[in-house]
Amino acid sequence: MYDLKYSKQAMKYIKKQDKPTKNRIQKALLTLAENPYQRGLLDISSLQGADNAFRLRVGDFRIVYEIHDKELLIYIVAAGSRGDVYK
Repeated sequence: MYDLKYSKQAMKYIKKQDKPTKNRIQKALLTLAENPYQRGLLDISSLQGADNAFRLRVGDFRIVYEIHDKELLIYIVAAGSRGDVYK
């Protein structure tokens, strides 16, 4: 199982959400931590221009993360709505 590490921006955004949304995001991230390369259960796609950067879609929200295999770490770079997270 991979560890999850959050950027300051991502943690702040997730904490600001209402309880059902926060629970949905946390559940998706825990599923991701179990196996970050299993794409069948989650809506995941890789980001262009980066080797280990991916995007996870949870409803209208997007979570951008990087996988560091040597440390067994998933670093959550950004979280936000669809239009804001890629800026």
